[in-house]
Amino acid sequence: MIVKMKKVSLVILNKDKEAALKTLRQSGIVHLENIEGTGEKLATVKATSSKLVEAESLLGSLKPAKKGLNQVQCSNEEALKKAERALEITEQKKTLFERIANDTSEIDRLAAWGSINLEDIKYLSEKGVNFVMYEIPSEKYSLIGEDFQTVTVNKEKGTTRFLLITESDDAERPEGLPPDAYQVILPEDSTDVISERIVEAKAEINKLDKEFAELAYYHSAIKNYNKLLQKDIEFENVFSGMETDNSDALNSLSWLTGYVPVDELDNLKKVAAENNWAIASDDPSEEDMVPTKLKNNKFVSLIYPLTDFLGTVPGYHEYDISGWFLFFFTIFFGMIFGDGGYGLLVTLLSGIMLIKNAAKKKSSPVLGLVFLVGLATVAWGFVTCTWFGLTPAQLEAYGLGFLNKITVPLLSNSYKYLPDGETLRTWSLPWTAPGVGVTVDQNLQIFCFSLALLQLSVAHIKGIFRNIGDKSLKFIADFGSLAQLIGMFYVVLSMVVSSEIFPLDLVVNGIPVAQIALYCVIGGFALSFIFANYEGNLIKSIMESVKNIISVLLGVVNVFSDIVSYIRLWAVGLAGAAISNTVNTMAGDIGGHAIMFVAVVALLVFGHGLNMILNLLSVIVHGVRLNTLEFSTHLGMSWSGFKYEPFSETVKK
Repeated sequence: MIVKMKKVSLVILNKDKEAALKTLRQSGIVHLENIEGTGEKLATVKATSSKLVEAESLLGSLKPAKKGLNQVQCSNEEALKKAERALEITEQKKTLFERIANDTSEIDRLAAWGSINLEDIKYLSEKGVNFVMYEIPSEKYSLIGEDFQTVTVNKEKGTTRFLLITESDDAERPEGLPPDAYQVILPEDSTDVISERIVEAKAEINKLDKEFAELAYYHSAIKNYNKLLQKDIEFENVFSGMETDNSDALNSLSWLTGYVPVDELDNLKKVAAENNWAIASDDPSEEDMVPTKLKNNKFVSLIYPLTDFLGTVPGYHEYDISGWFLFFFTIFFGMIFGDGGYGLLVTLLSGIMLIKNAAKKKSSPVLGLVFLVGLATVAWGFVTCTWFGLTPAQLEAYGLGFLNKITVPLLSNSYKYLPDGETLRTWSLPWTAPGVGVTVDQNLQIFCFSLALLQLSVAHIKGIFRNIGDKSLKFIADFGSLAQLIGMFYVVLSMVVSSEIFPLDLVVNGIPVAQIALYCVIGGFALSFIFANYEGNLIKSIMESVKNIISVLLGVVNVFSDIVSYIRLWAVGLAGAAISNTVNTMAGDIGGHAIMFVAVVALLVFGHGLNMILNLLSVIVHGVRLNTLEFSTHLGMSWSGFKYEPFSETVKK
């Protein structure tokens, strides 16, 4: 459930503000409204934290050079020095890499000229011998007139390199030189010096890398110090951002506003009385940004790791659907993951880890959730007789034929075909047209749509009871939506499963099923149209629906598409089964020889492992979507909430 909150305001003397905030933080009760502070101290702490975060990220990618050596514990001041040194090393390495890149580019530019010594060039220039380096296509070299004195250096790949002897040391291009001649600029240093500089830079980088690796041992210390700084940032943010009366009087006041769980209000009042604070409390209004605190039993709380990972928090005025989320997600996981063999592996591994944690008196909601969905997958494996993608015949051949019997025939692969192995088996069911059979795949589709009807009906039933509790006639609109959903369920069966099995004129035992479904759709639409916007005036409610007639009509289509969306449970599970069957077929084709045993095992492990990963991704995409989109839409939820996080000593992640 969502814990009820009280909005509280605390007024304190400005001179006692720092001590009061420390006391308030120790109590760990009040979730403060968003406060943006300013000030030099806050800026300094944030800058320090920024350094630590950057250093933590850089060092986090490294592992300590020596295995088995624990992280070094040190003072916060030392941790900051190590972080700053890590950033310095990073900048130094960046500079060295840029230097190496530039020098390497220079060496590459002059590689064809061989070694260039600027001292020799300077010596010749002092003796009156000046020259400029040029390159020219070899076929154009003969175009250089006899007036120019040149010395050929080399000819390579159609290019001739030569020295043009000049009378002066200026670098002006002489007139009459062919335009194809390209002047090569002398380097700022001799090529040997540049090469030596590259070697020195690389050696310096290696030295810095070793020092940087040693700094990795301080990663935990840097991380821990940054956690402490987050508390300081939070404190300074509140301290400098609190509202005040801006008075210079001795008894000037400051105040802040926040939210407290109802069952903690008395504790806060006690703290306020002990510290001479003024306190006022009231129920939050519809406009208030109230944090959400969820409180459920240990079993329902198993869903929290998933919702925390997704970052989905119901708004304070919305529903807590944790129990329903867990219930349906468990079913969806089992159907999408699909294979009882995979589920058995997941259950065994998570079970072993749970036992180890229990021995160490540790609890892990994540492992609890994994164990639960593993059991659900095993159960679905029994229902559909799906075990590592093996066919019923293969199960018999491997001595596992009993699995073909411990199953639900209407949904089982073991009963998909008649004994000839080719003809699809069908059943005549009470709710289908007389004389028409239903196959296993069609039964699975019906099961998926039945889950849609169940889950979406829960959403509208919750809406009915909430509006009845609020004494609002909107509950009639929810009742209409429920009727519309039931009627559309039959339409989906007719249009998606089979119009022969579920014709639009179906009569079962004298009951006109299809006609009733049609009445449900029409009548439900009418009730929803009239009462969906009811706020005390029926005419205004109808006029509001008329103004949004396109959205209202599209709502009927959305009901159809939302139900159809649940077929993904069957389709994705079918795809996973096809992949596992393909892996088994490929392994069977290369089997039969002892020498190929390792290859077969590798293929099976890789293939089924990859399939499990793909199935897991499918669960996250599809299994979560049905809860957070289709189900939540019918509930009217937007997941607009944020978690209750009180101002406390505990560092929030």
